[in-house]
Amino acid sequence: MPSDPEAKRKALQASGTFNARAGQVRHPLFQQSSFFDPEDLLQLKYETLRALEIESYPVAKAARDFGLSRPTIYQAQNQFQEQGLEGLLPHKRGPKAPRKLTDEVLQYFKDQVAAESDIKAEELARRVRQRFGVNLHPRTIQKALNGRAKGGRVT
Repeated sequence: MPSDPEAKRKALQASGTFNARAGQVRHPLFQQSSFFDPEDLLQLKYETLRALEIESYPVAKAARDFGLSRPTIYQAQNQFQEQGLEGLLPHKRGPKAPRKLTDEVLQYFKDQVAAESDIKAEELARRVRQRFGVNLHPRTIQKALNGRAKGGRVT
């Protein structure tokens, strides 16, 4: 991490590990050391879990001292048990894969274009709606066929 506090804050924000509630952290480790940073959410969660495990902290006291909610602590415990340190890192929210523009639909597009090279996107949209029950905008179909679909899918 950068030694410049502002650069470190920006790096934490960029990685999604910035603790906006740093002012609520009361634990002595984070008050008396330049190493322990209350703005570093990953470090804060790890030290919270360490205190629970090694120092037998009650969850309510850990929540007060480390400035985290009890649900956040329980979630961190579960994620740490399942995935290790990586489980404490932020995860992408929202859908992880396309819902409508699936591999099956993309393959259908390719097959239709191979059979009829002059087929229009509007006609493909109609056929996809009929066959898969999925409504796709013709522009989405054009992008998919040109390899510029959302998520960087290449056809």
